Amino acid sequence: MDEFDVVIAGGGVAGCSCAYNAAKLGLRTLLIEKNSFLGGAVTGGLVIPAMKTGEKKLNHDFFDALVVAAKNFDAQITYLDGNEGWFNPELLKIVLENLLQSVGCKILFESTIFNVEKKSSDKFFGEVCYKSSLNTLSLPFISKYMVDATGEGNLAELLNCEFWQDSRRRQPNSLRFMMSGVDIGAFCGYLDEIDKDRGVTNFAQIEGEWHFTTAYTWDSNKKWALEPLFKKAVEAGELLLEDADYFQLFSVAKMPHAVSFNCPRLKEPDGEVFGRSKSIINGRATIFRLANFCKKYLKGFENAFISHIGDIGVREFRRVKCKYDFTINDINEPKTFENPILYTDYPVDIHSNKRDGSTLREVRTYSPPLESLMVRDVEGLFVVGKCLGADFQAQASLRVQPSCMSMGEGVAKHIATQINK
Repeated sequence: MDEFDVVIAGGGVAGCSCAYNAAKLGLRTLLIEKNSFLGGAVTGGLVIPAMKTGEKKLNHDFFDALVVAAKNFDAQITYLDGNEGWFNPELLKIVLENLLQSVGCKILFESTIFNVEKKSSDKFFGEVCYKSSLNTLSLPFISKYMVDATGEGNLAELLNCEFWQDSRRRQPNSLRFMMSGVDIGAFCGYLDEIDKDRGVTNFAQIEGEWHFTTAYTWDSNKKWALEPLFKKAVEAGELLLEDADYFQLFSVAKMPHAVSFNCPRLKEPDGEVFGRSKSIINGRATIFRLANFCKKYLKGFENAFISHIGDIGVREFRRVKCKYDFTINDINEPKTFENPILYTDYPVDIHSNKRDGSTLREVRTYSPPLESLMVRDVEGLFVVGKCLGADFQAQASLRVQPSCMSMGEGVAKHIATQINK
């Protein structure tokens, strides 16, 4: 039976950050990932670029190391607003593996924890189901600490932990995609002609290549330059009205002719057995219509094609009850905590499938405490990432990548301090 100081379930950026820092600090570290790659929503779900979270930093070592490593693999750019989190999603799989291996972290792909319990006051006993070349096998393990970085609280569920029951409202999932073969220089020139709002559309040449971001939604809070095109396509029957609810585009680091789409939002019927499956199927049909719309209406997309469709992107599923309930009140009136885990001023960002139903509210810099990552029901169990111990509105500000990386790093440093006492 293998024994570890810390076992981390989930190899998204929160789990990778936790594993990297734990191993770097000398802990025997195992990272378990259900897929055959690291990066989670970033690499599998095409959630790029990382959003900026303010100038004040805490537990930012992993993000900084990731930027340096990505530069070495030619997988990163720094955008014109100073955001270093513009990554190449495919190369980032390699970058993350190299980072974790460089500090001695053990990685187990295509694996899930299917049984875990705490038989004594200081150790977890569990089993991992993993694939070998011929069979599906079981690996028993012992660990002093465990971290749930699954994004869905799967480890917490196995340990019968309590979840928040504060809202029936859910943020819609997304199904991101990419198109290649785009003449991005021509598209940026077109954007310059039609959209002068640099709060929505901006572009620049970076390292000899054109990069940009632009958007359109059916919400009425802004005047959108792309609105006439969407209206024309809907009237012609080329798009459905709901296809035009949210449309956000980014260029991609070190992919000169590729564009990443933060859309479509998925419409999942509540309570239906086949609801999620239907929404994914409908999402891919929407992607096909949006791609044809781009080819017909957007200059530079004439010869473009769909090159990637990501995994389903989950903004919010469920959140674990922790030792401190971090709520929207702690953001509205920022408190000073004894054990801050990160600093952020990222807005409260709540997506909705209803017209004018979304929220993007600016906030002052705030910091949640470590106790919002310490699971209430099980000593020695932590949660990092989007299923942290926060209410629905607070999670909508904290779910972005840099914050999730800081959560993982802060927990790893705390565990190392406890072990080395």
